[in-house]
Amino acid sequence: MEITYKSIHDFSEEELRDLFLSVKWSSGHYPEKLVAAMKNYETVYSAWDGDRLIGLLSALDDGVMTAYVHYLLVNPEYQRLGIGKRLVELAKEKYKDYLKIILVSYDEGVGFYQSCGFKKGEGECPMLLTSLWT
Repeated sequence: MEITYKSIHDFSEEELRDLFLSVKWSSGHYPEKLVAAMKNYETVYSAWDGDRLIGLLSALDDGVMTAYVHYLLVNPEYQRLGIGKRLVELAKEKYKDYLKIILVSYDEGVGFYQSCGFKKGEGECPMLLTSLWT
């Protein structure tokens, strides 16, 4: 297995559906929207095993001060191999001169993000207005 990393914005519906549903994210049920969304993100890094999409990080930014990591997911078959950390490293390198890189984590992901250098905000709470169930 040789994992390669790409900075691309074009994915098939099937590639995105399979990856998002592998981690049980409901947005995988809207692959056509995911295809459009990836084209609109400022930053998208992806991890591949051959021609199989196995990981993805997407981020938005204001061009100078703040970047927001929206998606970071790795197919469970490939977790704990350093793929997520490598995707985060790519984003941190791109945004190294920004004042803030922000993300929202599920409780079970906090330890991972802390191991990547993120700190849990004190007195901060993510707010959502969504129709997705995950």
